[in-house]
Amino acid sequence: MRKFSFLFIALLTFSMLSAQKPVITFEKNSHDFGKINEEDGKATIIFNFTNKGNAPMVVSRVQASCGCTTPTWTKEPIEPGKKGSITVTYNPLGRPGAFTKTITVYSNSSEEAVNLTIRGEVIPKESAQNGSSSQYPVIMGDLRLSAKAIQMNNVDKGKLQLRNIQIQNSGAKSIRPTIENLPAYITATVTPQVLEPNSEGKISFTLNSNQCNQWGPLSDEVYVALNGEKKFTQDYQLQVYSNIIEDFSKLTPDQKRKAPIFESTGRTVNFGDVKKGSKKNAQFKISNKGISSLAIRRIINNNKEIAINQPKLTIGGGKTGHISFGLNATNLPEGEYKKSITIQTNDPDNSFIILVLNWKIKK
Repeated sequence: MRKFSFLFIALLTFSMLSAQKPVITFEKNSHDFGKINEEDGKATIIFNFTNKGNAPMVVSRVQASCGCTTPTWTKEPIEPGKKGSITVTYNPLGRPGAFTKTITVYSNSSEEAVNLTIRGEVIPKESAQNGSSSQYPVIMGDLRLSAKAIQMNNVDKGKLQLRNIQIQNSGAKSIRPTIENLPAYITATVTPQVLEPNSEGKISFTLNSNQCNQWGPLSDEVYVALNGEKKFTQDYQLQVYSNIIEDFSKLTPDQKRKAPIFESTGRTVNFGDVKKGSKKNAQFKISNKGISSLAIRRIINNNKEIAINQPKLTIGGGKTGHISFGLNATNLPEGEYKKSITIQTNDPDNSFIILVLNWKIKK
């Protein structure tokens, strides 16, 4: 009888903990801008949402389907019943005609990924309807480019990803463009190597994920040099966006059976009360209930006051480990704080885990 009661209580406790999940609910999931004039500039819409669950919710990242769409979002943890927002801005410059763009919102909600959609039609400037400025809105000297952002999107580890942007020489002399400041895992090829006046070409970017030792979202700044003249300024800067992920869909039944299993007593780290101007440490305990080793691929931390003492960690099957966090409250005013970090693992069912870090600064 005691064994039955203990089992019942354990199952009930597990059920209650499992039920404690945030739930993201948007007021609307799509927006139609209708007809917008290119000359009027950027168009913006705010998607409001509510956490209708019973645990704090954290939006870890928001990814747009192209560089013409820029999202910003509520970064702080959102308590149950409270609201947050995703602000989406579309740049119509050089993009005449109808458009439909997708924005994916990732969070620790019961629905981990939610898609938002914007659509509309760009009415081009009269002077650009038949000219090249609509096709090449980015200007770097006499070189014109079709885009300033290169979206690699999700890249499966072990795969190559290729993206092209179009270029044009609008000047009266030949141009030899090259791409500088490339990381080891990205190559860029300009075709043709020399652009004659009024001619067109392309820049091909290739990302080799095997040569990248990072996981998760990446943003790399590269620069265009013209005829060997290197100007590492924002005017000559291109941005390459990518997200290195693991493809679990190809696991065999035996690999799935032996897969690592991430387990923790919760998804929060509490520093407690912290004296103003001081430093404090805390630990987050992780268990691997699977057979294969659990690898902490990456910890994405955008909080300057938080240091991660062990950003990479491997835990054998049936073993435990911990991640150590250091809080530097030197420049923090009094008050309560809630921040978030994202842990990327090789657990097929928990590849992205969001932790909420809490503390209170006192005199």
